[in-house]
Amino acid sequence: MKVEPRNPNPGWENTLYRVIFESDTRSGRAFDIVLFFAIILSVLAVMLDSVYAMHARYGPALLAVEWFFTGLFIVEYAARLLVVRRPLAYAFSLLGLIDFLSIVPALVALSMAGSHYLLAIRTLRLLRVFRIFKLGQFVGEGEFIVTALKASRFKIFVFLSAVFTLAIVMGTLMYVVEGGRNGFTSIPRSVYWAIVTVTTVGYGDISPHTVPGQTLASLLMILGYAIIAVPTGIVSAQMSMPAAPAAQLAPTPPPIYKLAQCRACQAEGHRPDAAYCWQCGKPV
Repeated sequence: MKVEPRNPNPGWENTLYRVIFESDTRSGRAFDIVLFFAIILSVLAVMLDSVYAMHARYGPALLAVEWFFTGLFIVEYAARLLVVRRPLAYAFSLLGLIDFLSIVPALVALSMAGSHYLLAIRTLRLLRVFRIFKLGQFVGEGEFIVTALKASRFKIFVFLSAVFTLAIVMGTLMYVVEGGRNGFTSIPRSVYWAIVTVTTVGYGDISPHTVPGQTLASLLMILGYAIIAVPTGIVSAQMSMPAAPAAQLAPTPPPIYKLAQCRACQAEGHRPDAAYCWQCGKPV
């Protein structure tokens, strides 16, 4: 979604927009850093409050800290809606929904005990402040991995289908061989055991007790080691393949010189002397 200022003319709304949504200025970068530490501290307070000893000793203080950050995030969320041109569209965008979900659990906690622990979802908000670390230079590498995953999706789907079929077959066999007396009370529960075994997780809540069952389990464990390496090999092989001719002919984005953001399309990585956006062509 393109986030545009409500008032592009100089004024307090435009200044607040630049502070909140842009990080190429000193004030915008400082805002992102403060927001980063606020998120970390608020999540840390929630985690400490879930520890019985900490809750018994510092419960009221931790609750006050939670509400302080909740109030801070409510004000910040309202400010974001105030300075954007289309508040409703922003509210239903991905980052807008994450911002909203970061304050909902605290409000729900007033009527539902224990729900305030869901405030840990605030860690998702770190997605928006990672830009202060100038990760834009790694966008190309990230797109390279995503392209390889997309090109391998059908192979991976076929592979996962085969693994799921194997889990169903082996789970059914274990249900027949072991039976309910050894914990394999149903085929779905036996399939659960097969999935846990083939992925080499091995919770140990269900285990075979008969010789035929242990033999099947041993076979499934050996297959599990071989199966784990297959998806990695598929993606690695795709990544090692030369790029398609169309990709080679595609225009290469300009090199990233600094983290400057276009107000129209939110593209980043403009030259310091750039007058127009390299992606949409509008004035920077």
